[in-house]
Amino acid sequence: MVFLRSAAPAAALLTLAAASSSSKRGLCFVPSKNHPEDNKIWTNNAGSDLTWYYNYEYEPTDEYKDVFDFEYVPMLWGASPDGDSSTPFLDSIRSRLASGASIKHVLGFNEPDGPHSTGGSLIAPEEAAAEWQRQMEPLRDDGIKLGAPAVTGSPDGMMWLQDFFTYCNGSCTPDFLPVHFYGSFEGLASKIGEVTVAYPRLEVWVTEWGFDNQGLEETQKFYNESVRMFDDWSNITRYSYFGAFRSGVSNVGPNVAMLTEKGELTDIGSWYLGGAATNNIPHAGGAGAMSEMSARTLFVTVLVALFVIW
Repeated sequence: MVFLRSAAPAAALLTLAAASSSSKRGLCFVPSKNHPEDNKIWTNNAGSDLTWYYNYEYEPTDEYKDVFDFEYVPMLWGASPDGDSSTPFLDSIRSRLASGASIKHVLGFNEPDGPHSTGGSLIAPEEAAAEWQRQMEPLRDDGIKLGAPAVTGSPDGMMWLQDFFTYCNGSCTPDFLPVHFYGSFEGLASKIGEVTVAYPRLEVWVTEWGFDNQGLEETQKFYNESVRMFDDWSNITRYSYFGAFRSGVSNVGPNVAMLTEKGELTDIGSWYLGGAATNNIPHAGGAGAMSEMSARTLFVTVLVALFVIW
């Protein structure tokens, strides 16, 4: 159980961060099953910093289809079943392009080195290399920039990525490298340095990050340090915080969430949109709140089911 701090120390944190603005910020969108009204929060705030979003799928979210200047970045989440040579991802992207959609970037596999239970798509590097060449690489001809597979922040992730490029044998040419990391600021900075050294020609997108299961003060301190680093690091061209859900359903700790259990913006949520602190304190949910599956677990369950059917 996470220890929840009182409002007094939270108020003292206001000196740690002023409202900041960044064109790099995007939305890592996790839909709310029980509170669909939350989905509009990220675009209804005047002056929101968010310029792009992804939703772990390759079709845009209905609520955002008509939002001006909010780029949708499709994702090839996993691989086709064995023996399936169809190309639904590629076909969908090209169909939307033919209909006049503007698609500038696409994301590769989501945590292919990780199990389904933690959000991974669980794909062998050899299989992923073949799938990439069938469904991702052809999009270069359409002028779309490609994101490499987004491995976990563990050492196994880097090993998987090395094996992936080995199996590609020069035929997989991403433009940017998505990074996922959960842990301390020092660990995050080290991970960014590691991938920058390993793949110096690639831009870096930090598409999931957070300091999970920490106290409120430590979580806010981590957030402020990390966004400053991302904004100052020229090779990091985009980032999206993992926290677009209510604190009561968060499986990375309530303090990571950008919404309280009542659906109000937390300090981090408001800061991320370019606003001022709200003094709204996130809390873990009770039995009622937790009847909704954790944000990530629910989404993974749906995605795995879709890929089994596909």
